[in-house]
Amino acid sequence: MPDSAVKHPEACQTMFDVRAGVDALDTELVALLARRFGYMRAAARIKPSRDAVRDEARKASVIAAAVTEAEAHGIPADVIADIWERLVEGSIAYEFAEWDSIRD
Repeated sequence: MPDSAVKHPEACQTMFDVRAGVDALDTELVALLARRFGYMRAAARIKPSRDAVRDEARKASVIAAAVTEAEAHGIPADVIADIWERLVEGSIAYEFAEWDSIRD
């Protein structure tokens, strides 16, 4: 976390500490998601056909990788699977919209 006033979770002593950490992390997560969606724009630009946007094998692989990472970090894999399902489906929808807008 870039803000030196933000404490690591183990060092938090108050709810103010916890909330400051969550808020700072949420800001970072949104920035990372913006970068991820940038890759979706690139994919829309690169893929030769609209049919290539949805790739179920790739979707399954991405979700499985996130679940594996969740397990390695000791966080609920089922929750991460649900989040990544929504993230990937949202990314696919965004990529379809981008693909269509580039070719209009």
